[in-house]
Amino acid sequence: MWTQEIQCRGNESQIHLCATSPSDKHNCSHENSVELMCADSVNVRLVNGSSRCAGRVEVLHRGQWGTVCDEDWDLADAAVVCRELDCGEPVDSLGDAHFGQGSGPIWMSNVLCTGTESTLKKCGSTGWNKNYCDHNGDAGVICSEVRLVGGSCCSGRLEILHNKTWMSVCAAVFDQQDAEVVFQIVFGGY
Repeated sequence: MWTQEIQCRGNESQIHLCATSPSDKHNCSHENSVELMCADSVNVRLVNGSSRCAGRVEVLHRGQWGTVCDEDWDLADAAVVCRELDCGEPVDSLGDAHFGQGSGPIWMSNVLCTGTESTLKKCGSTGWNKNYCDHNGDAGVICSEVRLVGGSCCSGRLEILHNKTWMSVCAAVFDQQDAEVVFQIVFGGY
């Protein structure tokens, strides 16, 4: 059992970079070994949109939610957010606080994703909390091209995004096969 006192400052990238000091004042056994639990695995969310797949991009860093600056924000970045949230393909990457201004830190700026990353945190950027933005430049995303409005999370009026305008779909031009495609897009299945 490791019995040396570990003295991390919080900026170390590996545990062996933390200072240690001998400690003989603790009588340790496996009953009092350290147990850790990782924080919630959700590291990105979309806020103030019309569905869970549209909104202002916010990332969780060090236990606090913050926004992403729209500088260099594009569809490749949006694709990663949509993938991370299981929201299909990106429809639009938006700036200028399209979904309203966030509050708190602006965690990421100059995000440079290739579009193939599994999470936004794996994309290049200027670093955490290193930016010249204010919340007027919060980034946003619209994923997929369909949404359900006026119902629950699993029901409602079907709308499609066409030329940046949401439009209701006429029932006369819609059938069961169309419904299955929509549920595949919106929910990843049915």
